[in-house]
Amino acid sequence: MFSKDIGIDLGTANVLIYVKGEGIVLNEPSVVAIDSETKKTLAVGSKAHDMLGRTPGDVKAIRPLKDGVIADFDATEIMLNYFIKEVNGKSLLKRPRILICCPSNITQVEKNAIKEAAERTGAKKVFLEEEPKVAAIGAGLDISAPSGNMVIDIGGGTTDIAILSLGGIVTSASLKVAGDTFDSDIKKYIKDKYKLLIGDRTAEEIKFKIGNVYPKSRKEKMEVKGRNLVTGLPSTITLTSEEIEEALRKSAHMIVNKVKSVLENTPPELSADIINKGIVVTGGGALVVGFEQLLSNELKVPVIIADSPLTCVAEGTGILLDNINLIDR
Repeated sequence: MFSKDIGIDLGTANVLIYVKGEGIVLNEPSVVAIDSETKKTLAVGSKAHDMLGRTPGDVKAIRPLKDGVIADFDATEIMLNYFIKEVNGKSLLKRPRILICCPSNITQVEKNAIKEAAERTGAKKVFLEEEPKVAAIGAGLDISAPSGNMVIDIGGGTTDIAILSLGGIVTSASLKVAGDTFDSDIKKYIKDKYKLLIGDRTAEEIKFKIGNVYPKSRKEKMEVKGRNLVTGLPSTITLTSEEIEEALRKSAHMIVNKVKSVLENTPPELSADIINKGIVVTGGGALVVGFEQLLSNELKVPVIIADSPLTCVAEGTGILLDNINLIDR
């Protein structure tokens, strides 16, 4: 029984696992459901995600990662163990080497926590790589050349921005404004304007069905159900794309301003390369309508959404696993 190398995109919203020679074999939500009395794990991944906001008092549906880092160590370990066993069962793996991606600006303590969680699942060796670098590789950028490449990875918990050249990160920034922030913005907007309380899943649905971050980039409507805060009764409202653009405006511009600050700290030669090549956007946030227009309009630089923004990091781990000797240092 041979061990195979595994690449893990350990995201705040989703976990993707890439097995060398097989491709992406797992894509599940980062959620664990636990019985709060017995501490028994009831469900992991999609089954646990279906329980979010719908559990009885003694069942907790936990998202173990917050803002790209481990918020609940035990739940993260349970989740990683479960997913790796799922993959192991299919491939008869034995103590694999694991490559995990993490946000670019996390502390050494947070890196150690991620590494330790993976080691305790029985990994032979654990490597950590920075997410924007891996996302750039997965998006098909040649970062090994002496030429500037820029990637913006808008995930669930963090947005990572990086300028890459000669295989490394020249300048980068990470901010805790991303997909989850957009969901919170939508919930707050509806609560303030309509006195209606909605859950995380409904907010996420609104974001993808009618959400946009650039004025007039979408003109759609959607019926939204929730609990009226005044009467306490179930209630329905109709939302428009224009309202969601208003709800997301502040957070979207925080991302734009952070990208501007990274560009301001970029060596001029690399800036010239970026004007020629454009900026590549990856991650689930790239799927929010209008991001391409907003960034290109504000930055005056071409912006390209990656072909498969959700899987770029996982695909990048696959390419790195083929060259694991380069990162085995």
